[in-house]
This record gives sequence, C-alpha cells and structure tokens, in this order.
Amino acid sequence: MISNALAATLARRDIHYGWVMVGVTFLTTLVSAGAVGAPGVFILPLQQEFGWTTAEISSALSVRFVLFGLMAPFAAALMNRYGLRNIVLAGQVIVALSLVGSVAMTQVWQLMVLWGLAVGIGTGLTAMVLGATVATRWFNDRRGLVVGILTASIATGQLVFLPLLASLTERLGWRAALLLLCAGLGVAAMGVLLMMRDRPSDLGLRPFGDTGTEPLPPPPPANAPIVAAALGALRDAAKTRVFWILFGTFFICGASTNGLIQVHLIPLCADFGIPQVQAAGLLAAMGIFDFVGTILSGWLSDRYDNRWLLFWYYGLRGLSLLFLPFSDFTLYGLSLFALFYGLDWIATVPPTVRLTAQKFGPERAGLVFGWIFAGHQLGAAAASFGAGLSRTVLLSYLPAFFVAGALCIIAAAVVLMISKHPRPMAA
Repeated sequence: MISNALAATLARRDIHYGWVMVGVTFLTTLVSAGAVGAPGVFILPLQQEFGWTTAEISSALSVRFVLFGLMAPFAAALMNRYGLRNIVLAGQVIVALSLVGSVAMTQVWQLMVLWGLAVGIGTGLTAMVLGATVATRWFNDRRGLVVGILTASIATGQLVFLPLLASLTERLGWRAALLLLCAGLGVAAMGVLLMMRDRPSDLGLRPFGDTGTEPLPPPPPANAPIVAAALGALRDAAKTRVFWILFGTFFICGASTNGLIQVHLIPLCADFGIPQVQAAGLLAAMGIFDFVGTILSGWLSDRYDNRWLLFWYYGLRGLSLLFLPFSDFTLYGLSLFALFYGLDWIATVPPTVRLTAQKFGPERAGLVFGWIFAGHQLGAAAASFGAGLSRTVLLSYLPAFFVAGALCIIAAAVVLMISKHPRPMAA
C-alpha cells in the first residue's frame, strides 16, 4: 500500500506518519466544513427561487445540526469497530450523493431529507470526533497542538469555500456551487483511500512522542454492538460532573457559533444592506483569525490550565456577540467583531478535548467527546431554528445575538467549576 511505502520513506527522514494522518484528516474536515457551512450562502437564493421562509429553511438546517452532533458518539463507536478509513469514506459518499440529489429539489420536504437528514448523517460520520480520535490515537506529545490544527481546518474550510461558493452562486447559481463541493469531496475521499490508517500499530509504529521501542499491541477487538458501546460510554460519563459541565458549555458553544453565525450572519448582513459576497468575505476573514486562534489554543492547552483558557474564550466570545448589534455594521465595526470573535470561534475545542482525555482516558475519549460534541450540535440546532424564528416573527435577528452573548458569559463562569486536577475515571 502507498501508506506503507510512505511511512518507511518518512521514517528514514525521522518524520512520524502521524503527521500524514494530520494532513489527510485536515483535508477531510476542511471539505466537510464547506458542506456544513454552505447552506448559509444558499438561504437567500433558495428564498428567491422557491419562496421558502427563513424559518422553513432553518428547520431543515436544524435537523442537519442535530444529526451532525448525535452521530458523533456512534461515529466513534463505528470507527472503533470498522476503522477510520471505512467510516470516513462512507460519510463522504453519503454527503456527495445528497448534494448531487439536491440539485433537482423543488419542495421543502426534499430540502429536509437531503440537507437535513442525509447531509447531517454523512457529515456526522466525519465530525469533530474524527480529529479527536486521530489526535488521541496517534500522538502522545503535541496532542493539544494537533487538535488545534485539525479543529482549525473547519475555519480553513470556511475560508476556502464560502467566498468561492458565494461568488459562484451569484454568477452561476447555487447548483453550480454545490457541484464544486462534490468535486472537493472526491479529492478528499481519494486522499483517505490512499493514506489513512487506523492506528500506529498498523504501520509498526508507536504514537508520536512515545519512547517505547516496540509497536503497541492493538486494543482488544471492539465487538460490542455499536449502539451499546456509544450508550455505555454515555451512561458512565453521565455519572460525573465534568461531563455535564463540558456538555452544557459545548451546547452554548454550538449555539453561539455554527447555529448562529455560520447560518445567519450572511442574511443578517443583508438586512443591513451588505451584499452577500461581502458578507461571505467577512466570514472568510473570521476564518483567518480563527485558524490562528485555534492553533494557538492547541499550543496553549498543552501548557496552561485548560479551565481558564475556556473561561477567557467563552467570555470574550460573549462580549463580541453583545457588541455586534452596536457595531452599526460599518466596515470598522464589523472588522473589530471579526477579529475578536474569529480568534476564539472554535478555540474552545482543544481545551475541551484535553479535559475529556484527562478524565476519561485516551481510548474512551473519542466516545465521550462524541457525546459532548452532540451537545454542541444540539445548541447549534436550537440557535439555527431560534434565530430563523426570530427573523420571521420579530423581523429581526438581533434578539438571538443578545441571548447567545449572555449564554457565553454564563459558560465562562460555569467552566471554572471543573476541578483543577480531575480524577481519571476507571476504564
């Protein structure tokens, strides 16, 4: 296989194959982020072509967010059973087929099935739990940095895809933009097929930073039923206070990021006379800042108290959301918002993953983080629907932004309730 030859070549140059895994996973997550964020570009074109309301479109996107999150713990169990490569490829095929099928949709129920159910399931198989699994399996050292890099790929996907999708939608229509996403999925799938491996032991390696001389033996086969493995992890984790704090704060994280900004910032800017392409450019700028902020967060999480990092991330995000309605949507005001909000958009992920691994151990970290991530996406779904409902009923998005900002301030305070040195949970 290509991966065996590449691993041998890199070993002669003292480069660990784990960094290839980081590159492949980065590309996979980047394209998935484009698929998840794309509907924010398509809300206005869908309204203009089909006459659907913001609330109707937001309902379908809420379904996608819920499934995107709820699939995460089951995706972790599936990866343990069938391997990373097989599950990631399955997810990419589901998403690509759904996007191709949506080119011909004309009814809201079709949007619900294709962009809600199918895309939610497909992207859920390659959700953030993939990066957490790669980091905990392939790295002993630099784990926080790796989580930061792989999380930053979400921002990079936004940076690469959203302005391009907005431009293509404006010139050629939203269907042409969808086909571009499908091409990106094809490239990522090829990389996964050729280079992704399950564990370092598959290549006769130990995790990066592990100073042992022999490859680690693979863990016992994960023969437990998928649902039982996922629900068993939830049952055990739910007995701890750490889990509920991380679950609740990540719910707020999702409500203040994916479900609000990613979906509704472009139509919010349109309410204030800002063209769609310019608004997508604002999201791209936030992606640049988030790329830097999330990698820096990973570096910091290897060195400092992760509770205090989360305190500052949630607090600053809350203040930026509360500031946005008072920015007058001028170039200066929006640039200031993009800077402060963008730097910690998903900077919360590396500290959250590290706290999860500290409490629940590296083998169960993927499963437990999957449930914590489910909380993130439940929050995203609530904000996606709530903000759309606010725009339809109250004719304004601003109440949703005030609520999200206040929730972030609460999260900043709650996260300090985690013990500084959480006692590891028995396997």
